[in-house]
Amino acid sequence: MNTRAHSPRSPLSRRRLLQGSAALAAGAAGSAALAACGGSAAPAGATEIDYWLWDANQLPAYSAAIDLFMEQNPDVFVRITQLGWDDYWTKLTASFVAEAGPDAFADHLARFPEFVRLGVIAPLDDLAPLADITADHFQEGLQELWSDQDGTRYGIPKDYDTIAVMYDKNLLAEEGLAPEDLEGLDWNPEDGGSFERMLARLTLDTHGVRGDEDGFDPTSIARYGLAADAGTDYTGQTSWSPFALSTGWTFTDAETWGTSFNYDDDRFTATMDWYFGLVDKGFFPPFGTFGDSSPAQTQLQSGSAALATVGSWMITTFAGMEGMDLGIAPLPAGPVGTAISMFNGLGDSISSQSPHKEEAARLIAFLASDEAQRVIGERAPFFPATDAGTEAAIASYAEAGLDVTPFTDRVANGETSLYPLVENSASIMSIMQPAFDECWMRRADGEDFVAYDERVDALFE
Repeated sequence: MNTRAHSPRSPLSRRRLLQGSAALAAGAAGSAALAACGGSAAPAGATEIDYWLWDANQLPAYSAAIDLFMEQNPDVFVRITQLGWDDYWTKLTASFVAEAGPDAFADHLARFPEFVRLGVIAPLDDLAPLADITADHFQEGLQELWSDQDGTRYGIPKDYDTIAVMYDKNLLAEEGLAPEDLEGLDWNPEDGGSFERMLARLTLDTHGVRGDEDGFDPTSIARYGLAADAGTDYTGQTSWSPFALSTGWTFTDAETWGTSFNYDDDRFTATMDWYFGLVDKGFFPPFGTFGDSSPAQTQLQSGSAALATVGSWMITTFAGMEGMDLGIAPLPAGPVGTAISMFNGLGDSISSQSPHKEEAARLIAFLASDEAQRVIGERAPFFPATDAGTEAAIASYAEAGLDVTPFTDRVANGETSLYPLVENSASIMSIMQPAFDECWMRRADGEDFVAYDERVDALFE
């Protein structure tokens, strides 16, 4: 799933990372960057509130927007704390236990159900500043992801994620191919379609034989057609999910808050056999070939892999890889006739312990406004949650020479499927991870997921 633990600056950052005065990193803070919007001290009489986020790449964009908020709301002073992904959740949880949490903070769907259950985040529907922020203000489905089973809102959408295919234009040209050759591809679980044929064309064994040529050795590979995502898990957001979802398969029995998983569905099991079966064909790295120190972007940069299915939050990371000329292609169409991408997004939540909920609500309402979303979109290495913000981001990327529409077209065309928002996500992860690992290690088949599905469904009984 999308952790948004982004990495290094990229050439795209020069324009987009224009900083507001909020982005004053406190170097002595180590893992935390602390920023005081509008200055280092609150004006006399202003209400001070804390806003936390984990993504360093998002800090400049949100700093600029929050500076603008403070210009328009001089009675509120905002302090931003930015922490790394792991530290963020550790310290956020500790702050809730100590009843000293931030007033507002960036939230993740994997944590949201547990926060609701524990009562540490506040329902938002009764907060007046948010009354006019309705679901249709955002891309379709985003607000539903941040509402509980009764439809009560606990988060205001910040942005959204989709998946596309990334590659190095230099490598493609060396292989005598053009970017157009990666468009209009299709796949199916029987023979892999034209997408698998492209993977074969781009795979190279250590003797220089391509995967579509006689004499190819699938056990000795110099370059894999498809990069491996070390984070393959029960959601498969940037790995297997685009393929499974494009068969018409769905994670659960409901769009959100499902209580019965479909890991026993024939379409899913066939997808697992095809996807991990690429290992046997030599087109996909065996389990453990690339670890955390060699993520997909490094595999592309080093020439160890040709294509990667990647989340939109990684655009600037890939664009910043030295020696690469980034290209972005659409996902292959599946048996349903189109590509399907998982649709996920972060949200802003308010702590139930906050003594300043109204001020915090004013802040996150402003961050959701078209005015702020444009400010964020112009600087952001991601897609803001509204049309206005997305259009600003597309234009900013285009100015930097990147066509990012393979990500945004999925949303514009309605070719998405919502992230599986459910209870028991941690338990599901612990049950399902061994199944995916075993299948990747080629010690299990798709049909073996049926037994794991029964264990997952038992969590909801």
